[in-house]
Amino acid sequence: MGKLSDVQIRGWIKAGERFEQRGDGEGLYLRYRKEDATPRWLFRYRLAGKARVLFMGSYGTLSLADARKTAKEMRARVALGHDPAGEKKERKREAVRKIEADRLMVTMGQLADDYFAAQIVGRWKHPNIVRARIENDIKPNIGKLAVADVKPQHIDAMLQAIVKRGAPTMANDVLRWVKRMFDYAIKRQMVTFNPATAFSLIDAGGKETSRDRWLTRSELVKLFEAMRTAKGWNIENTYAVKLLLMLAVRREELIAAPLAEFDLDGAVWHLPGERTKTGKAIDIPLPRQAVAILRELERLGGGSSWLLPARKMQSRMIPHIDLNTVGASLAKNIRPMLKDVAPFTVHDFRRTARTHLAALGVAPHVGERCLNHAVKGVEGIYMRHDFYEERKEALQKWADLLDQLERGDLGDNVVPLPGRKLA
Repeated sequence: MGKLSDVQIRGWIKAGERFEQRGDGEGLYLRYRKEDATPRWLFRYRLAGKARVLFMGSYGTLSLADARKTAKEMRARVALGHDPAGEKKERKREAVRKIEADRLMVTMGQLADDYFAAQIVGRWKHPNIVRARIENDIKPNIGKLAVADVKPQHIDAMLQAIVKRGAPTMANDVLRWVKRMFDYAIKRQMVTFNPATAFSLIDAGGKETSRDRWLTRSELVKLFEAMRTAKGWNIENTYAVKLLLMLAVRREELIAAPLAEFDLDGAVWHLPGERTKTGKAIDIPLPRQAVAILRELERLGGGSSWLLPARKMQSRMIPHIDLNTVGASLAKNIRPMLKDVAPFTVHDFRRTARTHLAALGVAPHVGERCLNHAVKGVEGIYMRHDFYEERKEALQKWADLLDQLERGDLGDNVVPLPGRKLA
């Protein structure tokens, strides 16, 4: 049979004429079986005495002229000892392997989510503290890397970025959690090496020391003034700061609070044990100022079940604001306005409350219970009195002082007693 022509091929297609193969010469053939949507090009050759076939493509995508050109190139490769058909199969196998590897590849972000679901949820009293570290530090820095591709230099760069923004304690926390996540990955046979093992707190945020910072009356006056005038600072943040100061509760207890815990008519916050650091429930008496703020936050929430609902849709779908929202806003919007005030954080508000409660004449054991601290020693074993009425009076006195300071009135020059180191 002579060489093929485009006229012949188009005629066979039009007539629906099917055939096993028709040759063009020098190993190039055209096949048009019943199951073929369009005719297909084949290149036949022998290598080491064995017949081989390479499917080159369809007539619809490879013209007769292009098929002849490709066949000529294949003949040259065969002459040099290559196996075009075998090489094509290997390329396909490699592509399939890569697709499967990509499908099975676990990123650091996925590992963090898996670890959180398996090891944190249901086991930790305040899981959102860990979630915040995952979303704010781990995912932005190494979340897109495959777990097997994370190297010590990636861990180091992440820790240094956190320290550089002025959060050494958070760098320490991130290091601890990343180490645990990689240990978890080793147990799940995802990796065989923990790239964070070589790092210590010295490489992250350094040794942590107990803070003793608290805000004086004049510093509180300046804080209230800054919150009234700062750009980018919203009323919800102001209310959160006031409540943290007024009630002396921990940050996570307030921010993650559902409205159902508050009895505003009875002026009491029923804080359940599963949300406290001590693991014990406590009824917190609410000063009248706190009740007013809570009613306003409920109104601003627009029907949300949370005291401080998330302000925008978040990929992690936490229903309330992030635990770091208020602190980050303080650092960004308020601190620049208080250049003559020593640095402070949200964590210093409890110490501030405890110190001023002492200055107001509140008995030490009452002040400790205002912060939901257990009474220690033998006395604590036998004492079950919760000092509710005493705490109610103390917190109202403290709230009245905060009102006075918000008006810019320093009042009597009371010298605060030394504050105790708080958890």
